[in-house]
Amino acid sequence: MTQAKSAYIGARIFDGAALRDDHALLVLSDGETRIIGPQDIPSNCATHSLDGGILLSGFVDLQVNGGGVMFNDAPTVKTLATIAAAHRGLGTAAILPTLITDTPSQTAAAIKAVTDALDQGIPGIAGLHLEGPHLSVARKGAHDGTLIRPMQDSDLRGLLDAVDHIPNLMMTVAPESVTNAQIRAMADAGIIVSLGHSDCDYGTAMAAFDAGARCATHLFNAMSQAQARAPGLVGAALDHGGAASGLIADAVHVHPAMIRAALAANQGPSEVFLVTDAMATAGSDITSFTLNGREILRSDGRLTLADGTLAGADLTMPQAIRVMVEQVKDPLEKALARATTIPAGMLSSSPSRNRADDMLWLSQDMTKTCWIAEL
Repeated sequence: MTQAKSAYIGARIFDGAALRDDHALLVLSDGETRIIGPQDIPSNCATHSLDGGILLSGFVDLQVNGGGVMFNDAPTVKTLATIAAAHRGLGTAAILPTLITDTPSQTAAAIKAVTDALDQGIPGIAGLHLEGPHLSVARKGAHDGTLIRPMQDSDLRGLLDAVDHIPNLMMTVAPESVTNAQIRAMADAGIIVSLGHSDCDYGTAMAAFDAGARCATHLFNAMSQAQARAPGLVGAALDHGGAASGLIADAVHVHPAMIRAALAANQGPSEVFLVTDAMATAGSDITSFTLNGREILRSDGRLTLADGTLAGADLTMPQAIRVMVEQVKDPLEKALARATTIPAGMLSSSPSRNRADDMLWLSQDMTKTCWIAEL
């Protein structure tokens, strides 16, 4: 019979949907956890008293370009381990390392690196996000436009082969650069197809969602905007009930008022979830780095190219949650879900949840995190 090992009291506990007050988190000897009443703590169990804060499963981030280093610079298992460790230090238990638009050889290297990392059980690596190269040059953002191209049959075959080895494979595409038949083939194979870096119109986006695309990449950013007579990709993502949306909630990429409007307009049941779109700066104090040969500058919470174009985000999940709660006025429970259970639910193979190794303490002011094993 599994025995109780320890119990944590004094903090609120987020169960994935709601905050539980006046409860305890019980850790069993097999690493599983249970939420119980304080009166139910076994007498022979070590009890740890916490001074407030919130206990919850670690964050899940579906768009991570780097952490200390950039995945594009060296798509290897070593790079993946470095990035995952940097984000674990920020409270994130599972990531999709993200390769932005690059050459076919770099894309193949990224697929191999993630396949090997999964085989080796590298902690924190849940799969792979390929953001490009099948995008729109008109909405390329910081992507290298010379590497953007339409999807070919050989590209599709490579992705269908990759998903056999990488269960959580996310692919950001623009409908201008793929066909709905290609979207359908990817979706049928279990690839998470997301629309982004696109200048498509509302009807084209809705057709792509109907074909199997499941979400939009960094809502509002690098996509056709919602206008009175042209709802664009933004309008389609919010109007299509089957489309979720990743969101960079740093109050830089999207104004809090627009986030509020998006949350009110979203038709569900698919929901908005948080991503960091983190670059090499995550978990480090570096002030600049290069991406595809171009310098990215870090200043005042922004990452930009020399011409001012936003290039990823200087953001952590706790910061994003804080923006959602304090500036957007999202309920705390919902903001926590947007960083944990909602993105986890997007994955074909969900990372482990509610195990002691991945249980996190978040301070009440949402500025500090600590894994419970380190408390």
